[in-house]
Amino acid sequence: MRRLADLRPGPEGAAIQERLHGDGLLFFTADDGQHGAELWASSGTQGEGTRLLRDIAPGPEGSDPTDLTRVGDRVFFIADDGVNGRALWTSDGTSEGTSLVKRVLPVSASLEDGQTLIAYQGRLYFSAATPGGARGNELWTSDGTDVGTYEVADLVPGEDSAFPRRFAVHDGSLYFVISVGNENWLVRSKGGAAFTPLLKVFEDTVIFRMKSAGGRLFFLVDPDEGEATLHVTDGTAEGTRSLRFFPGQYPHDLVAFQGRLYFSAGEAAPEGEELWVSDGTVSGTRRVKDVRPGAEGSAPAFLSVLGDHLYFAADDGRHGRELWVSDGTSRGTKLFADLAPGTAGASPTEVTAIQGWLFFSAMTGHGGEPWVSNGTESGTRKLDAGTAREPRAFIRSGWDVFFTAEDAASGRELYALPFRPASECDHAMP
Repeated sequence: MRRLADLRPGPEGAAIQERLHGDGLLFFTADDGQHGAELWASSGTQGEGTRLLRDIAPGPEGSDPTDLTRVGDRVFFIADDGVNGRALWTSDGTSEGTSLVKRVLPVSASLEDGQTLIAYQGRLYFSAATPGGARGNELWTSDGTDVGTYEVADLVPGEDSAFPRRFAVHDGSLYFVISVGNENWLVRSKGGAAFTPLLKVFEDTVIFRMKSAGGRLFFLVDPDEGEATLHVTDGTAEGTRSLRFFPGQYPHDLVAFQGRLYFSAGEAAPEGEELWVSDGTVSGTRRVKDVRPGAEGSAPAFLSVLGDHLYFAADDGRHGRELWVSDGTSRGTKLFADLAPGTAGASPTEVTAIQGWLFFSAMTGHGGEPWVSNGTESGTRKLDAGTAREPRAFIRSGWDVFFTAEDAASGRELYALPFRPASECDHAMP
């Protein structure tokens, strides 16, 4: 394991934000202190190394690339070169192949807004408006060329906007939310101008956090901040229904496991926040286990599936916050490893399954350090990261597992761990 480059010398760090697995490359955004926030690529511990792909907006401000989305062997993103505004760009991983697609103005997503750029049927679909404001913000598609980038449909004719947003692909269809007058609609599309309306809500109601599991699409509906109801759809209006109301903190860490949806919820419930499951029915939407009896709850987080088990961080009130494992049943939900014995716990975060291994950060005396597990207690160990601490955002690309970490001298920078899954060689690494 090693730091790939000190992109921004000094303790400030390179402000690495978005990361995306490309074709043998990791794409990411960073600010080296000279070019501002721009698009970078890394081949990890091999190949050409880590490099700035293109100085899109010369000068210290940078083009601020966002919404990195892979479609085939290309990456699309939104950036501002200082001339065309926040327009659509693409990259094939080379400087020459990093270029403006078309002077069209896409909408960038915030964390709660969900995806506004998405891959579907080999093309990019996104929400955008034409410069000048003659037409509103509508549904667009692109193949990476100027002529192949066009508006799919003017869903709300004229200057008014449909604002397509929160895209999801499920069961061969494209799902998204649009606004029509004072109503918001969840719709299903095959990528053309026609769409099937599934659910109508008032304009102050938010539809978000779509997750596919077991042949169904789950999502949340919030008529008032903090008052979310879990919904499900089979792709028809008749098969779109509410399942359970969750006051307090929104259900989060939604993950598909064994054909069902698992998530953390119930902050305002008598049992507190615990692990929940839904099979798409009202009766099948229930708490899995009361890990920490009482109103405080165990607050499960960082849910990740490895093989036939679900791993997550939780606090049962006795061992502190530690790593737990579940086979989906109450009896099969138990403490996986007491990494830091005592009531403080190791506070695992960033739990991520990659090719048969579980990567995470845990605190066992020297701050957050990287750990790895093959799903057994004996196969769970701390990695030697030197002075690097607080690893975040584990992601595999090529023959490396990348993550960011920080130390006092260099701030937060990019690290890589050479990685060979068992299927690729005679023994598994790390």
